[in-house]
Amino acid sequence: MADLPKPSAVVFAKDVARVAAFYEQVARLAVVHADADHMVLDGERSQLVVHAIPAHIAARIEITAPPEVREGMPVKLCLPVPSLAAARAAAARLGGALEAKEEEWQARGFRACDGYDPEGNVVQFRESAA
Repeated sequence: MADLPKPSAVVFAKDVARVAAFYEQVARLAVVHADADHMVLDGERSQLVVHAIPAHIAARIEITAPPEVREGMPVKLCLPVPSLAAARAAAARLGGALEAKEEEWQARGFRACDGYDPEGNVVQFRESAA
C-alpha cells in the first residue's frame, strides 16, 4: 500500500494564504505547493489542501472578526498537534481560536479540543494523552 497517495482533506477559503498560514503554524504542517488558487500542506501521514472559493461566490461572503463559527458543516477536520496549549496560543495569534482548557476532553489515547480557523471553519485539535 506504500504506492497509494496520502489521504487528504480540502478546506475552501476566501483568503487562501491566511487560512493556510493558520494550519501551517497551528498544526505544524509544511507548505509543499502554492499557486494562485490553492496551497497544499503536508503532514507526516496526510495532506491538507486550502483551495480558493470561486471569486463570484467569495465576493458574497463576509468574514467577521472574530469569524462567525460554521458549526453546521457536515465535515470537521481533526488534526494532531504536539500541544493543545501551544495550538491555542497560535490559533489566537492567527485569527482563530480553540475553546477554553476546561472544554478539552479525552478518548482513545488523545486529548482533544475544538476550535475554528480564521474563516470560522470548525476544526478539532488533538494531542497525545500520554
